[in-house]
Amino acid sequence: MNENADKYLDNITKKVIKDAHLESPSFNFTASVMSQVKEHRSMTVYKPLISKTGWVVISVVFLTLMACMFFGIQEKSISWFGSLDLSLLSNNKVVNLISGFSVPNTLTYAIVLFGLMLCVQVFFLKNHFNRRLQN
Repeated sequence: MNENADKYLDNITKKVIKDAHLESPSFNFTASVMSQVKEHRSMTVYKPLISKTGWVVISVVFLTLMACMFFGIQEKSISWFGSLDLSLLSNNKVVNLISGFSVPNTLTYAIVLFGLMLCVQVFFLKNHFNRRLQN
C-alpha cells in the first residue's frame, strides 16, 4: 500500500510540475534592483563622532598638559586665590590619611604611556574603519 501511495504522489507531483510554467524576471529586473541599492547606499552618510576641530582641541590640550608636566611650569600666585580660606580642605582626617601615600614614578609613567597609547590606538582604529567603509 505504501508503494501505491508513493507512486500516486509521484504522478501528481510530475503533473503539477509539467503544468506549471517557468516564471522569469522582467527584462530590467537587475537594473531596477541595482538602482534601488544605489539609492539606499547614497543615504548613508558618514559623520564622525568627533569632528576635526574637536580633535585639534583635544590634541592642543593634551600637548599643553604634557608640556606642563615635562617642563615643570612654576606656580604663580593669583591675588584673589590667596584670600580664600581653604584650611577646611587641608585639615581633615581624609587628607591626613591620604597624605601618607606616595605615587611611584613608574605608575606616573605607566599612566602617561597608557594615555598616549590609547590616543595612538584610536587614530589607527579610525583609519582602519575608514578604509573598511570605503570598500
